[in-house]
Amino acid sequence: MKILARLILIAATLSVATQSYAEPAAVLPVGSHYPIGAEGLKGASLPPPGFYVRDYNYFYYADKVDGLPAKMDFFAYVQALKLVYLTDYKILGANWGVDMIVPFPYKNISGQLGTAGQFGLGDIYACPLLLSWHLQKFDFSFAYGIWAPSGNFDPGTSSAPLRGLDSPGDGFWSHMITLGGTWYPDAKKTWAVSLLNRYEINTEQDQTQITPGNMYSLEWGVSKTVAQGVDVGLVGYWQQETTEDSGVHAATALSHVVGVGPEVSVLWEKIGLISTLRYVYEADAKDRPQGHTVTLTLTKRF
Repeated sequence: MKILARLILIAATLSVATQSYAEPAAVLPVGSHYPIGAEGLKGASLPPPGFYVRDYNYFYYADKVDGLPAKMDFFAYVQALKLVYLTDYKILGANWGVDMIVPFPYKNISGQLGTAGQFGLGDIYACPLLLSWHLQKFDFSFAYGIWAPSGNFDPGTSSAPLRGLDSPGDGFWSHMITLGGTWYPDAKKTWAVSLLNRYEINTEQDQTQITPGNMYSLEWGVSKTVAQGVDVGLVGYWQQETTEDSGVHAATALSHVVGVGPEVSVLWEKIGLISTLRYVYEADAKDRPQGHTVTLTLTKRF
């Protein structure tokens, strides 16, 4: 599940297109497996023990890329299933659990250099260590997981400059560490302030011999309960590459993106379903696409 990461590989197109009359240029950062903006209000809080299925519907559109002179339009949709199992077993006072994400992305790229689109299985995320603390005014969470290169990845050829930019997979492994917290300022917990931090440590991309730089992601949310089971609020994110890519012709620029927007969350108590809808406008980006994110998430306990 990595929308922005694969889209950012558009820089490879520029490198190929200029290859015949110039020295090979460094490409823009490959990016992150984690699709920034996937979580929102109370994103750092985990539910009580039980088995949950979460369905993410993640849309991303951008019509400009900082650092890329060629005009390109990007559209991506990811339908991803997240399976979460939280137990009563305690580790350091926290409920222990596991989760897994199985994504199916569709990506379409069009512009001056051509058009490409593809749908398929993406890179799967597996988390063997998921910890959840629930205190009087705070929730805390910690997780360690791995992104596996299960999706098809093709870096492209000079005869097909857009080939590979729409690949469902990223072609490398990543370790991801997550730490977050939610604060409830009032006794009835009608207000909530949440911060969710993720750090990805990337390995070498075999097909290109480039190791993407490590990535830090921060997602925040401020919410208010306005009716029984209904929360509204403001969410935002910041994603920053912390180390340079390494390898032949790897990028030296450190990419980042900042976004903010509204969200509404509704609990359908009779059927035990939670639905959330959020829109995020990316106000600033460097060496990566800058666009719009819309996410519809459905969560059901079984």
